[in-house]
Amino acid sequence: MSLSKQDFDYVRGVVRDKAAIVLDDSKEYLVELRLSNLASMQGLPGVTELIRDVRDNGNRPLADLMVEAMTTNETSFFRDGLPFDAMRESILPELLQARAEQRSLKIWCAAASTGQESYSLAMLVRQCLQGTPDWDIRILGTDISPEVLTRAESGVYSQHEVSRGVPAESLVTEFQREGLDWVVRDDLKTMCEFRRMNLVGSWSGLPTFDVIFLRNVLIYFDTDVRRKILERAKRHLAPDGYLFLGGSETLLGLDLDQDFTRVLLGSASAYQVTT
Repeated sequence: MSLSKQDFDYVRGVVRDKAAIVLDDSKEYLVELRLSNLASMQGLPGVTELIRDVRDNGNRPLADLMVEAMTTNETSFFRDGLPFDAMRESILPELLQARAEQRSLKIWCAAASTGQESYSLAMLVRQCLQGTPDWDIRILGTDISPEVLTRAESGVYSQHEVSRGVPAESLVTEFQREGLDWVVRDDLKTMCEFRRMNLVGSWSGLPTFDVIFLRNVLIYFDTDVRRKILERAKRHLAPDGYLFLGGSETLLGLDLDQDFTRVLLGSASAYQVTT
């Protein structure tokens, strides 16, 4: 049974209210597919009954699961390559030198999904430190979905997942084999923290970061929400820190030219707070 227009409008209203994610008309099939899977997992006959339970019975936990079902959790180790090249070749050497006295570095991966981005950055930081002791490295990964964060915290990945980006030498030194899976070693895992966070919710408790990876998430929001998120990110970025967006994301049309300066780093680009 296809999704009615009334039910589709209700779902995208809930998703927009809770997560500010915009679902246009072209997403109707995607909504039906993902909610069909959710209904099956919840033991409900179909999407209509799932929506009815949320709308008529006020099932708030199910509403949260509905929103999570609409988020995209595509990720991989060292995804898109170029930002990580820039981190390795330019940014980390620069920041480690600048923070040599404090011996502290903070990185935030927003929309961290199942953790590959966070662990990729942890591997890079460790390589750049080359065994230098007594550094306080904190890599915070946040996401709206508790399910993906649980996976990130476990640090357990399949052969297919590690084959998508992990160099052979890093696989040997940073992971250990457990059956058919690969598990992030504890000393790398301790560099990373994972926390549930809605980017359109509270940002309380967030420190100032030296690097922010806010990649491939702004595309799901409208212009006003993108601007507000970036304005908030600016307040949590160190004056000499760097902000990375996704390959298809820019500041064009957001009236933030006075707030950020685009910096070219080889074939990659990032943004710094305009001083």
